[in-house]
This record gives sequence, C-alpha cells and structure tokens, in this order.
Amino acid sequence: MKRFTDLYWRLDATTSTNDKVAALRDYFAAAPPDDAACALAVLSGARQLRSVSTSQLRNWAAEATGLPAWLIEECYAHVGDLAETLALLLPDAAPDAAPGTDLGLAEMMQRTIHDLRATTDDHKREVVADVWRRLAPRERIVWHKLLTGGCRVGVSRTLVARALAEVAGVDPAEMAHRLMGAAAADGPAYVRLLASESTEADSRRPYPFFLAAALDRTTVEHVAEDLGAVGDWQSEWKWDGMRAQLVRRGEAATVWSRGEELVNEAFPEIAEAGGSLPPGTVLDGELLAVSDTTLLPFAMLSKRASRKRVTNKVLADIPCVFVAYDLLEEGGVDLRELPLAERRRRLEALVPVPFTDRLASLPVQPAHLFLSPLVAGGSWAELAALRAEARGRGVEGLMLKRRSSPYGVGRTRGDWWKWKVEPLEIDAVLLYAQAGHGRRAGLHSDYTLGLWDGDQLVTVAKAYSGLADAEIVELDRIVRATTLEKHGPVRICRPTVVLQLAFEGVSLSTRHKSGVAVRFPRIVRWRRDKEPAEAGTLADLRRMIVAT
Repeated sequence: MKRFTDLYWRLDATTSTNDKVAALRDYFAAAPPDDAACALAVLSGARQLRSVSTSQLRNWAAEATGLPAWLIEECYAHVGDLAETLALLLPDAAPDAAPGTDLGLAEMMQRTIHDLRATTDDHKREVVADVWRRLAPRERIVWHKLLTGGCRVGVSRTLVARALAEVAGVDPAEMAHRLMGAAAADGPAYVRLLASESTEADSRRPYPFFLAAALDRTTVEHVAEDLGAVGDWQSEWKWDGMRAQLVRRGEAATVWSRGEELVNEAFPEIAEAGGSLPPGTVLDGELLAVSDTTLLPFAMLSKRASRKRVTNKVLADIPCVFVAYDLLEEGGVDLRELPLAERRRRLEALVPVPFTDRLASLPVQPAHLFLSPLVAGGSWAELAALRAEARGRGVEGLMLKRRSSPYGVGRTRGDWWKWKVEPLEIDAVLLYAQAGHGRRAGLHSDYTLGLWDGDQLVTVAKAYSGLADAEIVELDRIVRATTLEKHGPVRICRPTVVLQLAFEGVSLSTRHKSGVAVRFPRIVRWRRDKEPAEAGTLADLRRMIVAT
C-alpha cells in the first residue's frame, strides 16, 4: 500500500509527461505482480468496486472525531475533496498500529475493500476504524478513494502503456493492444502481459480505438481553410450511437464497447451476426438502436447497454444494428497502417449492404450488420448543407476522415474530425448551486437550472462548465447572498440569474420530474440582459423534441 501511495503522490505532484512515465515505470519495475495488477486496473480506469458509501464515511468520521456532521460538511465544502477532508480531520495514526501499512496493495484491497462488500455495516465500521488507526493522512487519502470506488489518477492509458512497454521491452503500440480488455486480472496475467517476446494477443481482444477530435472552427470558410481540398477527405454521418468493435477471430465473435467492456450479453444479435464474418476480421463501427421507420434516441440504446441480459421483449422493443465504418483486421492481418481509402475499399467488399437512416428501405428482417455509407459532397459548401440536415436525420453531424490516414491510437488530432451540428440552446434559471471540488473548492460552481412550467420553475438540467473563473467567483457571491435554504453543500437560491444552456438533444424521460432529459448540457454564457421571467419554458424544450 505504501508503494502505491508513493506512486499516487508522485503522479499528483507533476504535470510532466516524462516524469509521469518515469514514476509509472519505477513502480511497475518494483511492485509484486499481484500489486501491479491491482494498480494497473486503477490506473487504466477500470470500473472500481464501492465497499462503503461516502455518507457512511462521513458518519463514522463524525463518531471518531466527535465533530458534528454539519462541521464536516463545511470542511468538505472548503477542501473540495472528501477523502482529503476526512483524512485530515481524523486523529493521528496510533504508533503501535503502524505495521498495518506494510500490507501490499492487493492484500490491502482484498482485506479492507473487497471483503467488506458482503458484510454488515457494523463490521464495515470496525474495519474502517481499524485502518484509520494504522494509516498516516497521506495514505488515508488514497485508501479512502479506493474504498469508495473513486480513485482517479492523472495519467492516460497511453502513458501507462509507454511505461509498461519500457519495463517489458516491447513496442508501445504492442503494449497498448495487450492492455485492451481485462489484460491483467491477477498476478499471473500481469506476468504474461510483460512477456518480452512477441506474443499473440488474446483472440477476443479488440484494438485500441482511434478517436476523432472536434473542429475548433466550424464555418464553411474555416473548415476549408483548416482542412484544404475536400477531395482529400472521406465524409460520413456522425451516428448518435455507441462506438464498438466487432471481433471475429475464433469460433465466436465478440462485441467490445469503447470503454473496453465485453457487451455480447447486451447485444446478442450483433455477436451472432459477427459469427458470419470470415475468421480474422475486426470491424470498427457504431451500435445503433432502430425501429421500423427511424433511428431511436441514444437513451434507448443505453437501456440495452446497461443490461447484463436482455429479454425477448427488450430485443423486440429496442432492436439494434452494427454499422461498420472501418476494417482493422482481415484474414488475421493487421490493416491499421494502410491508408483509409484502401481499408474502405476492402470494407465495402466485406460488408456490401449500406445502412440508411431512412429505415423503410432496409430489408424487412435486418441482418444487423451494415456498412456506414459515405456522404457525397463536391465542395465544403455542399457538405455544410448536408450537415444542416443532420439533426432531422437523427445524427449528430458529419465525420471527416483523411483518405490517406492510417488508423491511429487515441485522440490524435489531424486525421479524424467531428463536424457536429450547432447545439440546441435555451435560457434557464439558476435554482440550486453546489460547492465544487479540486481547484474550485469553496466556490459554488455546480449549477441546477430550471424552466417555467406555468408559474412554477421546474428543474431540467445540471451544468458544471462554460463560465470563466472570474464569473464563477462573481456568481458564488450571488449564490451566497440569495440562499434560501442549505442542504449540506447544496444551496437553494432565490431565482435571480439566467444562464444560456446548450445541449446536444432532448428526449422524453420518466426518470425526470420535468418529463424530459437533455444530453450533454453545458453553460454557454451568463444572460445578464435577462430577468428570470424572460427565461424559456418547458413547452419550448418539449417542442425541440419534435424539431429533432
């Protein structure tokens, strides 16, 4: 545990890429395999288990310190990090309990985190109190984050792959591929991961995803200026779906999400369709939810993705297809270094049936596997006109891919771009504000916004970004001056501020009091020129559902 704690703070203390890689390399070179496997899961962003809730930690810390709950909340609002707040408030570690810090990361996580999940709350409190007595504040902070499933470290998977490649003596691209999926679930798997000789990757494993960057300037003139000749680019619709790879190397096919989760059970018909591909085939594409006549919103697709098992009713209510737009492997040969134009030519031969958003023209019984069609445009102006139709088609805009480009790793700017439609916008009223975290600790920077429904304001979205630092400081003063009620770190405010809210789409929702949900909300600007009475209405927002 001490070795991982030292790594955490070493990474936290630098913004230098080289220093972070060096810290990771030193850790993995020295850590026992079981500890290294646990650390790798945390550093790679794998889903973490939560053994106790943050409210339980607050209550137990109040008992251990004798401090009232409200004072702990106030301290948390000023520090901005609950793990750090509690670590600093708790009494110092008992000197005679110090040997407990010698437990390795794997054993520490097993004893004091994983084993707690099936125990009673009383036993959890006893274990947590015992660990508090054994750890110094800097170790408590890291342990708190692991305990609550919220340990985030400021490194990317690419940096982890670089460090492990140096330890193993292999190419970073090879290591990046090895890290896809559950690459090192335990110590023995971690040892296999570091094998210096060339090894055949797990036959079910996908490739690292290549991600597109958003265009900074989106007008026709700027796009033409930034990207050059339109003939150098391949254009496709940017589907509002779930990025995935379809891998067929063994007898059966596997479906992988961009989050590196195996989703065969959520999309069994896609895995079955993938079984018809020739062995040694890997497709990159998009999972889409469809109906008889139209694309279904992303919220419907999410219902499928979140299930471990789908019933026949769900399969019938939310049918899905896989739309392929790249061929990464053919006949067991890695094609990623070939130009996109050549990969596209081979893809069209392999998956000949193009998908269309006009679903009435699809076969009566969809085969679930389609080709993403190209969007033809002889000029940037023609493509811009087609882009303007995107929202009516149920898509998010256009994808622009350089025809000569290889298939890269991660978000490499220059070859793949997202040319999205302009967001929807509405003016909303600030209703609640919550204290932020990290560098925004002590400032109310998380906002809940509402719209008029008759003479009542109804909450419709939460937004955390879009205002400048100076505006956040100014708005924090207004929040404090107009507070009607306080509930922990949340303040209910008198409606005085109007903020312009931008979002990608609107859909009906039974989970929200307003009956609608907005996607990717963020603040565009502070409407100082408007009074709350001039803000938008719930009816205005509902009309956007029809418009989209």
